[in-house]
Amino acid sequence: MNPVEDIDRAIVRLLAADGRMSFTDLGKATGLSTSAVHQRVRRLEQRGVIRGYQAVIDAEAVGLALTAFISVKPIDPSAPDDVPDRLADLVELEACHSVAGDENYILKVRVASPTELERLLARIRAQAGVSTRTTVVLSTPYEARPPSV
Repeated sequence: MNPVEDIDRAIVRLLAADGRMSFTDLGKATGLSTSAVHQRVRRLEQRGVIRGYQAVIDAEAVGLALTAFISVKPIDPSAPDDVPDRLADLVELEACHSVAGDENYILKVRVASPTELERLLARIRAQAGVSTRTTVVLSTPYEARPPSV
């Protein structure tokens, strides 16, 4: 992938802060015409620099008050490393990170209650053949901060 030019970095920074920013406003902020910004954004999308746009949802407002991180490692170390595939259908999983250390993956999950977390843990263990270690989130001072580009 080609390096991102300074003007494209500015566009990426602006869109990371406000994904609904108009091409006109992007142009004003970067000193480019609306059509030039439009072309640059489309090129950034085609190159995969911008992979998509999404709404940021308040999990508590939609009934998912409990967030937890679940570290997993296979019970059988010689088993295939297919945990992400085995768990892909679990809608409670918000993220799956391959990590270095004692565990193989760390999962970020959101559920409605401790009872739901317990049920989810049982499903994860059964579906993936893993042991788990769980950390429950008490509060989140900040999250989903845009990268420093």
